[in-house]
Amino acid sequence: MSFGDPNNPYGQQPPQGRPGYPQQAPQGVPPQYGYPQQPPQGGAPQYGYPQQAPPYGAYPPPGMPAPGMPGSGMPPLAHWGLRVGATLLDALIIAGPMYALIGVGAAVATDETGEALAGILSLIGMLYALGMGIFQLYKEGTTGQTIGKKIVGTSVHREHDGATLGFGMAFVRRLAHFLDGAACYIGYLWPLWDEKKQTFADKVCSTVVIKVNKNG
Repeated sequence: MSFGDPNNPYGQQPPQGRPGYPQQAPQGVPPQYGYPQQPPQGGAPQYGYPQQAPPYGAYPPPGMPAPGMPGSGMPPLAHWGLRVGATLLDALIIAGPMYALIGVGAAVATDETGEALAGILSLIGMLYALGMGIFQLYKEGTTGQTIGKKIVGTSVHREHDGATLGFGMAFVRRLAHFLDGAACYIGYLWPLWDEKKQTFADKVCSTVVIKVNKNG
């Protein structure tokens, strides 16, 4: 005579996986029906998994929007006024001290001693402008921001993955601004109506300028 379940006379617990009992996926076995499934590591988001935009600077998975586009979760693109403000500030930072020194030199050049001092001041001013220009390119390439961009809250990045440009590409982009001024400076106005707010130089170098936190 047995007690309880006649098919289970010894009181053993039924094996995992039968209907009516909680199921747990065995170690090392891929999740199957009934087990909680996690999205694959490193794979593109699939239906049923929550999709999160990567942090800016990380390569977006296939199917994710481009930087600055609606739904991308990335900072918005910088408008034309911010870009002009950053450019003017950078020009003032680079050229302002140089012209100030040249002006002082011209004022004191009343005799041979003054002319010699004027030459020295002009040389110092030009060396400063050259050094500051190189420093600005270095900062833009490594951080995305010149001093002017940091003040107004903009940053330049590669369009396809959001990474910084590097010094070499920052230099190439600076040379490519020649295209913006070649056709009556229309390239500098192009961000006013362009979907990605790009100048001709941005399109050639595949870069975008975004808005960022000024305190970041």
